[in-house]
Amino acid sequence: MTSVGAEGHAAGVFAYIGIGANLGDPVAQVRDAFVRLARELPDTRLTGRSRLYRNPPMGPPDQPDYVNAVARLQTRLSPRELLHALQAIEQRCGRVRDGQRWGPRLLDLDLLLFGDRELDEPGLAVPHPGAAERDFVVLPLLELAPGLEIPGRGPLEVLARAFDPAALIPVEEPVDEATEVAPRAGAGA
Repeated sequence: MTSVGAEGHAAGVFAYIGIGANLGDPVAQVRDAFVRLARELPDTRLTGRSRLYRNPPMGPPDQPDYVNAVARLQTRLSPRELLHALQAIEQRCGRVRDGQRWGPRLLDLDLLLFGDRELDEPGLAVPHPGAAERDFVVLPLLELAPGLEIPGRGPLEVLARAFDPAALIPVEEPVDEATEVAPRAGAGA
């Protein structure tokens, strides 16, 4: 795929989205997020997805475990346009931004990577801050794109050495052709 210019014209750029939920039915919400990413984002295709993983919350311990995954998109949107579109999906799914950091969420969609871009603008940081230090980001990314590097942080295969892969518990998912919108990593895809 070709990455052309800051706005990602031509074929577009690969962007990676972190997906997380720990309220309601987190497995269903993460699976629904894949469908929404495939169907609701303009000028964007969902080209791959990791498996789902259960892990303890990063924030306050008095909340349910999270279910996390990563999606790979090919998009012609700019980073800011993509961020706004992701936030609109969160809002349609009932996400209320109350300012609480690392608290419980119905749905969390994070723009992790946008091609090889490094951005630090008001309201937009790419790569996502802390992505390289989070097992629930690095390990699903490695599963989805083994040769990938986090710009300014290093290759995923090197970053992954800091984590215990057993800390993330794979979630069994039913195969439902109606919601299979992209090839699953780790499932023969």
